[in-house]
Amino acid sequence: ALEPLSVGLAIGVASALTGFLSHPRFYCSYVECCPSAGRRLNATALKLQLDTKLFGQHLAKEVVLKAVMGFSNNPSPKKPLMLSLHGWAGTGKNFLSQILAEHVHPAGLRSKFVHLFLATLHFPHHDQVKTYKEQLQNWIRGNVSACPHSVFIFDEMDKMHPGLIDAIKPFLDYYEQVDGVSYRKAIFIFLSNAGGDLINKAALDFWASGKRREEIQLKDLEPMLSVGVFNNKNSGLWHSSLIDRNLIDYFVPFLPLEHKHVKMCVRAEMIARGYAVDENIVQAVADEMTFFPKEQKIYSDKGCKTVQAKLDIHEDT
Repeated sequence: ALEPLSVGLAIGVASALTGFLSHPRFYCSYVECCPSAGRRLNATALKLQLDTKLFGQHLAKEVVLKAVMGFSNNPSPKKPLMLSLHGWAGTGKNFLSQILAEHVHPAGLRSKFVHLFLATLHFPHHDQVKTYKEQLQNWIRGNVSACPHSVFIFDEMDKMHPGLIDAIKPFLDYYEQVDGVSYRKAIFIFLSNAGGDLINKAALDFWASGKRREEIQLKDLEPMLSVGVFNNKNSGLWHSSLIDRNLIDYFVPFLPLEHKHVKMCVRAEMIARGYAVDENIVQAVADEMTFFPKEQKIYSDKGCKTVQAKLDIHEDT
């Protein structure tokens, strides 16, 4: 028979070990945990990453950095953060949303607390919009219940069926709780090509008037952008109550990229692949891109979207 002292010691050791293993710091070093309520984002690290990896988007960087840090530092926000990113393909919308997700949850898009919805994949059939609305509400409710700091990214908003996105309105509004769940710490991000033509025209007008693109301010584009997507049947936000109720905090414009920005993308991709930067290859890749308007050829019509594929051709070199 075991002596009482031995039994007591074994129980004590087991209890201490169990307590250590279940301690949040130890447990969360091996299993992804939802961030604690008092956690703040690292503004310096986020700014550095945006400055070094996102090219030609002074407006988007400035607006998103201020919006996200203000939201993160607010101990009691009145509603979730809602950002709507607009611009042509290849200008950096997806890239910025991924960077932001990684700063909220280090695993980024692989995190169980970051949720990416693709309109053409998750909501393909127009005749099932009612079902999609219910599924979307249940998914968001369940995941915010599990982690108040959940991030939801809706890509291809311009392909979203009209009215579908209004299903999430209750979660974005100024309610302390909805059915016992608070959504005030969550972040919602829309990505859309809608409004890209309006942004490009405004950028061209600035260029034609002899102004630098860095002089373009949010107030020059945001009102036009919000009205444009509200009245655009192919925006996903056509006559949306989210705009009517002013629940979208910022309409963030992504400007068309110039020749120099494409070169920056090529250099960054070469470095990411472990290559030494060869300016001859940088120039060759940039020259293979197409630009608009036809006469002036100022802006890349695909942004940096095809840089990786173009660089593959020069890989042997």
